[in-house]
Amino acid sequence: MYSNPTPNRYIGSASLGTPRTTTYRSTSLDQLDTSFESDLAAPARRGGAHRIPTPPTALKGRAAVIAVAAGAVVAAGQASLNGPSSTDTAELNLAADDSSSSTAATAEPQAAQFAADTAVNTTSQAPQVLNVAAPTDLSQFSNLLAKGQRFSEERAAREAAARRPLFALPALGSYTSGYGARWGTLHAGVDIANAIGTPIYAVADGEVIDSGPAQGFGMWVRLRHADGTVTVYGHIDSSNVSVGQKVMAGDQIARMGNRGFSTGPHLHFEVHLGGENKIDPLPWLATRGISLGVDRD
Repeated sequence: MYSNPTPNRYIGSASLGTPRTTTYRSTSLDQLDTSFESDLAAPARRGGAHRIPTPPTALKGRAAVIAVAAGAVVAAGQASLNGPSSTDTAELNLAADDSSSSTAATAEPQAAQFAADTAVNTTSQAPQVLNVAAPTDLSQFSNLLAKGQRFSEERAAREAAARRPLFALPALGSYTSGYGARWGTLHAGVDIANAIGTPIYAVADGEVIDSGPAQGFGMWVRLRHADGTVTVYGHIDSSNVSVGQKVMAGDQIARMGNRGFSTGPHLHFEVHLGGENKIDPLPWLATRGISLGVDRD
């Protein structure tokens, strides 16, 4: 046996250690093994002064505890912004290094959150009962509604009246006879021939002063207008108006007939200025934009 001194090993900044020796076994008890090659000897382990020594196991445990405590402090700071109760529980559990308590403290609020979410979902799926106000009694508005209805109707009537013509053709038909002497007497009006029942209209706004039987005409209707002029509608078959009734231009007042001294179904129309002065209806109608056409008599 022989010993080969090896270089001293330095650990960190510590002092020089005891030199180590490497022992090699010979083939005999008294002689060295000449077949041993020095190049095959195990290289000596060398260390550097810059290497940090591996900390002991106890230090590793303490470092882990310190790291956990530092994380707990950070977590406590964040939890203090959200709620004081979770912060206190986390600090106590981490300080005591109780892993079971820490797991329970972490799992409990999560379970509570899941429970809260389940409760919310259950509530949202359930039918909701809304508070509905009692119906308002509309009887107090009945007068206002009635007034509004009347106002609407009156307004519609006024608008319709505004669109009505000021003057209208007394009847549709053929102009068969004009104003003048005929058969030795004065024919004081014009004749418009058509079928029995043809509508007869008021030529202007006025008031009914006669409606019914009349000598020579069989039946007639007479209207007095705003300027005192009276218009006559003779030989009618029937009347649609009564005495004292207000009519407007274009309103139907009678139906064409063949009553009285008549040679066929027609309307005999006259114009009396001031209620007494009989004039030719053609110029009077013409000044109001009404034409009867060509005389076919």
